Formats: sequence, structure tokens, C-alpha cells
Amino acid sequence: MTMARRRVPSSGFRPTQESAPVGQYDWGLIALFLMLLCIGLLMVLSASGVVAERINGDKYFFFKRQLIYAVIGGVVMWVLAAVPRHILYKLQYPFLLFVLMLLFVTLSPLGARVNGAQRWISVKFFSIQPLEFAKIALALYLAYFMSTKQELVKTFSKGIIPPFAMTALFCFLLLAQPDFGGAVVLSLILFFMCLIGGTRFIYLFMAIGVGLAGALALIIFEPYRARRLVAFLDPFADAQNAGYQLVQSLYALGSGGFFGVGMGGSSQKMFYLPEAHNDFIMAVVGEELGFFGMTLIMVLFAMLFMLQDHHGAVGSARSFFGFRRDAGAGHRCYAQSGRGYGNGAAQGGGYAVFELRRQ
Repeated sequence: MTMARRRVPSSGFRPTQESAPVGQYDWGLIALFLMLLCIGLLMVLSASGVVAERINGDKYFFFKRQLIYAVIGGVVMWVLAAVPRHILYKLQYPFLLFVLMLLFVTLSPLGARVNGAQRWISVKFFSIQPLEFAKIALALYLAYFMSTKQELVKTFSKGIIPPFAMTALFCFLLLAQPDFGGAVVLSLILFFMCLIGGTRFIYLFMAIGVGLAGALALIIFEPYRARRLVAFLDPFADAQNAGYQLVQSLYALGSGGFFGVGMGGSSQKMFYLPEAHNDFIMAVVGEELGFFGMTLIMVLFAMLFMLQDHHGAVGSARSFFGFRRDAGAGHRCYAQSGRGYGNGAAQGGGYAVFELRRQ
């Protein structure tokens, strides 16, 4: 079904595509997503059994939880696919305020402190991580901003300050948790959206300089970040302490060879590799499926990225998420500083499954 476009004044809202849903789905994109989701569920099942049985007494605990998240996320995806885009644009500012409220709540007594960081909100039967909602809210805001203010994007006062100020506010709240990795992810979303949206290169270069200087200062003045950086450069120098996670992940990858040791055959997940079902699941993939399995997953992510690349401003945001997941997988392969980023298709955490896309 094709919807005719309505004429609108030049100063009004001008969507890059029809506001109403077109009634068609990109089945190739859906097929790729389902393949990655199935691989992820299988790897969660393989990687989490030992730790799930020890902690919860049920070796299928994390698998069943991830499966539930996948089903709920799929239902929400189909519902959102029927929502006209102009309605989503109208909801972006309330959604931004909602996410900001969640980030403030994480810093309150309601926030749950895990491993020295207060990044979660614990409710009676479940917990949520506001960072996952912040990624969606920021991407939608930037997509709307870049698509409706094209004539202002190249200016400094109206094209640079608003999106950078909004991103800086999100990053400040994340750093207060502290969540340095999350702040980096949001900064990368801003950078790539500005690059795609037509921001002048001089402003991007200035932003890169300021961002690198700020990141270096945060690393220097926080001893644990400096230790992680040193461990990343030479993990075997302190293999039993700061470099332990990285060394164990490298052992897992080295053991996999070309075709891996087979599904369920990983020895590193037997409490050698920390968070084997979560941040370091790609190390388990490398051990069990080998170089071939890792390459297959990377190719699927690359195809997902390329298929999303033609969907305009919002599609560009989705494409960046695909790129981020692909890069995040490589990041976990070498387990930089032990800080993995959310990969809804593979990790056992579940929450990133709700990073949904509307075509």
C-alpha cells in the first residue's frame, strides 16, 4: 500500500519518508535478525548452564529468561511497526524526559549498586538499566533533529549546541553512576549521526579533540580505568589480577581454532571466564564455534548493517546500532577492559533485546 504525500509548508515538519506505515516489511532484514537471535539464544543456553545451575539451581534459568525477553520484544516490535512515524516523533520529547528521570533515579537510593557502579533500578520482581532506553531516546531525537532541521545542521548555535548539549547531559548522568563505557557509546551515536546528518567537519574535528581530551582525563584521574588501560595493552603482565578477564578470554579464543570445540564443549565457561553468559559470551562463541563461527556472526551483522543503511535518518540510527553491535562483539573478543556493551541478539542480559526497529 502506497500513501500519497501531503504538501506541507517549507517551515513545517518534513518527514523523509511517509508518516504512515507503508504496509510492507523488509523480510531480508527480519530474517537476518531472527538468525542472529537464534544463534544468540543457543549460545546463551550453552554459556550460561553452569553458572545458572550454581546460582539459581536451574541450568536453563538464563536461557528461559532471554527467550521470554525475545518473545516480548518481538511482540512490541510488530506493534511499533504499525505506529505512524509522525506519532513516534511526537513522543520523542516525553520519552527523553522519561529517560532522564530514569537516569536520575539510578543515582537515588532506588538505584542498585552492582560491582561498584549504580547503573540499575531494582523493582520488586525485575531490574532495568536506563542506558538501554537512553540509546533509543538519543537516536530518535538526533534522527528527528537531523531530518527536520537540515538547513540549521551546519550552523554552530542551532545545529551543534542542542544535540551536543543533550548528549552531554546523558553522558554526565552516566559518568556519575559511573558508566564510562555507556558514555562512550552515546558519544559515538552522536558522532555518527552528525556525520551522516551533514554537520560541518570542522565542528566534528573539534568535538573529537574535546572528547579525546576528556576521556584521557577521566582515565588518568581514575586509577581503576588506568589499570584497565594498562591491562589492555599488556594483559599477561598482570594475568592474575587486572588482566585476568582479558587473558581468560584470549585462552578461550585460542582454544577454539578454526571450527571450535563444538557446542557445549567450552572449558573456559567453567568459572574461568567471568560473566561467560554476558559480557564475555563472544569468547565462548570463539571457543565453541571457532574462527568460522565468529566470522559467520560478523558477516551477518555486516549484512544487517548494509540492509539498514538505506532507511534515511532513522535508518541511519539503526545502522549505527548494527555497527555498534558488530564492533562490540570484536571488543568483547579482545575484552577491552572487561567492559562489554549490550548485544541483545547474543547476551544473556535480555534488556538490549528491546532496542527495537521500525521500518
